[in-house]
Amino acid sequence: MTDLDPRTLRALVGAMPKAELHLHLDGSLRVDTALDIARTRGVDAPRTFAGMRGVLVGPEQSEDQAALLLAFDLPIALMQDAEAIERISGDLVTDKAADRVRYAEVRWAPLLHTERGLTGRQVVEATWRGAREAAAGRDIEVRLIATLMRSHAPERNLAFVRDLADHGIPDGLVAVDLAGQEAAFPDYERHRAAIELAREVGLHVTVHAGEWGGAAQVRRALVLRPERIAHGPLAIEDPELVAELIARGTWLDLCPTSNVQASIVPTVEAHPLRRLLHAGVRVTLNTDDLTVSDITLSEEYARAVERIGVTLPELWAMDLAALEAAFCDDATRARLDASFRAWGDAVPEVQGA
Repeated sequence: MTDLDPRTLRALVGAMPKAELHLHLDGSLRVDTALDIARTRGVDAPRTFAGMRGVLVGPEQSEDQAALLLAFDLPIALMQDAEAIERISGDLVTDKAADRVRYAEVRWAPLLHTERGLTGRQVVEATWRGAREAAAGRDIEVRLIATLMRSHAPERNLAFVRDLADHGIPDGLVAVDLAGQEAAFPDYERHRAAIELAREVGLHVTVHAGEWGGAAQVRRALVLRPERIAHGPLAIEDPELVAELIARGTWLDLCPTSNVQASIVPTVEAHPLRRLLHAGVRVTLNTDDLTVSDITLSEEYARAVERIGVTLPELWAMDLAALEAAFCDDATRARLDASFRAWGDAVPEVQGA
């Protein structure tokens, strides 16, 4: 907890240099950009700001993960040409830099954006062009994570990764992810071949787990040997799983606000972030989506202190730990770590006892 008043707390976390590892591109569209793309591409979508925002922002609490994922349908429909993808990628990097996010890993599923003729590789390249241009001149480093969809045929995901193996990994791409509806596609073994090939060619591996199925589904994800798990908060319910995550050094990239939206936890206050942290699990704090979850990373940080009970030194330690967990090269990590610590050295409130 903190004795800081809410305005001072938000000023502090707003100024704090931050790293975000769990961030979906297609969940982070600006409303005005979505309006323009829908108009110029003839996509059936709301034509007013309020109407578009109502579609892009997810409900405060959905019935389950599958219901929340419906908020991604329109963004995916709008992201079917290189120009749109570049623009949306650039918008997100710009918005994150304005929130003092100094390192961001942006993920999305390239194969969801091939309906108008783009290849998966071209989607990656367009995303990187937008991110790289927006990052230039701003104090932010960006890396990309290509998500493989559970709902896609294993052969299709494998073909995408094989292209990376055969023709080289595009600039900016550092990892693969596995995501999508867990209840409908719970089996991680279906996509083992694609994940293993990605690892063989030097990509890092993270997977989504535990947005459905609780601790058992998080345990099931370990068959793919991920370095990080996206979500997984209910791992706290299984002491043996907690011990295994600690022993493996597997990170949980947690997103409290999004987890409430998907009805994984009933409230932010009930989120087990602090309990996982105190148990010794390696955790990071993220938004999941800028627009679908309608939250900045600074606000997510403030909520962790005010509503979950994380102390400011614990919050700062998690922020620094995200650099340790990041899928970047060691030189970039060292430079960011030095910059972050220089800021922290001048702010007594974030220093531990």
